[in-house]
Amino acid sequence: MVVEEDSRLINLQHKYNPTMPEVVEEMKKIWDISFPVAAMSILNYLKNMTSVMCMGRLGSLELAGGALAVGFTNITGYSVLSGLATGMEPLCGQAIGSKNPSLASLTLKRTIFLLLLACLPISLLWLNLQPLMLILRQQQDITRVASLYCSFSLPDLLANSFLHPLRIYLRCKGTTWPLMWCTLVSVILHLPITAFFTFYVSLGVAGVAISSFLANFISLSLLLCYIYFEENNNDHDKKSSSLCLKTPLMLSGSRDYCDDEVWSTLVKFAIPSCIAVCLEWWWYEFMTVLAGYLPEPTVALAAAAIVIQTTSLLYTIPTALSAAVSTRVSNELGAGRPEKARTAAAVSVGIAVAMSVFGLVGTTMGRKVWGRAFTADGVVLELTAAVLPVIGACELANCPQTTSCGILRGSARPRVAAKINFYAFYVVGAPVAVVLAFVWDIGFMGLCYGLLGAQLACAISILTVVYKTDWNKESLKAHDLVGRNVILPDVDENIVKCEEGLLLLLH
Repeated sequence: MVVEEDSRLINLQHKYNPTMPEVVEEMKKIWDISFPVAAMSILNYLKNMTSVMCMGRLGSLELAGGALAVGFTNITGYSVLSGLATGMEPLCGQAIGSKNPSLASLTLKRTIFLLLLACLPISLLWLNLQPLMLILRQQQDITRVASLYCSFSLPDLLANSFLHPLRIYLRCKGTTWPLMWCTLVSVILHLPITAFFTFYVSLGVAGVAISSFLANFISLSLLLCYIYFEENNNDHDKKSSSLCLKTPLMLSGSRDYCDDEVWSTLVKFAIPSCIAVCLEWWWYEFMTVLAGYLPEPTVALAAAAIVIQTTSLLYTIPTALSAAVSTRVSNELGAGRPEKARTAAAVSVGIAVAMSVFGLVGTTMGRKVWGRAFTADGVVLELTAAVLPVIGACELANCPQTTSCGILRGSARPRVAAKINFYAFYVVGAPVAVVLAFVWDIGFMGLCYGLLGAQLACAISILTVVYKTDWNKESLKAHDLVGRNVILPDVDENIVKCEEGLLLLLH
């Protein structure tokens, strides 16, 4: 086995320096994937901002309670579903790159089922938010509002269990524009739905939660309609689309040994991917929870809600770049083109560094007016204006490191990202935040400085890993993972074919 791997490495070893036309071509490919993803992220941000603004108009108590609820649902629910779904990226992207839509299709359906299973314990946590927060000594009136929001957000778990895998599947195929259009329609409808349930029907915070999950169900319905009607009319994608939607979820090769290998491989990627996403995502919510223990928790939590919305807006660009480079790297590695994967990684990191400067400039220049979109409270506005430049400085590190996480996902290395995120955010960032906020009495500003330290440590570590990547070895690993199709005898065409690469991987 070692001799075989050495011979394959020798065949791949050669110096490759991309030409300027190749770099420009790669930039176009990244743009074609990342622009619709960025637009979709901004549209989702506008939807979330509308919800926060409505809670702010209801009052400071509703805004603080809503911020606590959003933090809790992100920590225990949305981050987990999003992280588990990203586990399908290397398997699905590399399978599509190696011209193997059957494995990509099966990965999609197994990921949906995995997320549905994860919704069961998450729902129990959401229903018990109030006693949990009282144990943590959060204020009772704030906790009551947060518990109401969580109870009415339960259907959103079901919508996200389908939305996340479907979006990743289409993105791995390079089909991103329909994602943007479906999201656009749902966001346009979200505003009148929110106004109706929140103010006209007078449901308050419960109305905000109801309008959010209704918007996601609208987006999901439109996306399913697109996949069913559009792809079934495309001869090239007809077979893979049929495998995605027409084959029952648990009947597609469910008794085959190879299907067990797909499950085990998916779980091996999903768990560390989930940990990597959650460790970073949780830190932002960890900051929100700590804000509840500061001397003026209502002011701190209100400011934290605005800061979270600000970081969410800034996060749209690195998220889009991360998604695009994950697709490009996984597709090229699956196709056996390591030099193209390396070019995609280098170009995306360069773009990320340039984009991070805009984040710093925007938060610094608009620090005095940005908060007014959310609240008219002078104390909250003053605190928000003070911390926004620090949040902008965080973006200088966040954009390159988030983009680099996409490189690691595309090359099937989620464990590396999980380890880096743990050390950066919880060995470096968390102690710095606690000491500055509570020992040195800097308050909410200290929490933001802790975030800055975590982002810097994460960026330095993950960029070092990307720089030292041996792309030839990563290409060989992709070949072993999703290699050639093995046509099994007596298997119906609607039942997926097993992968030789999966057998090699585990043997």
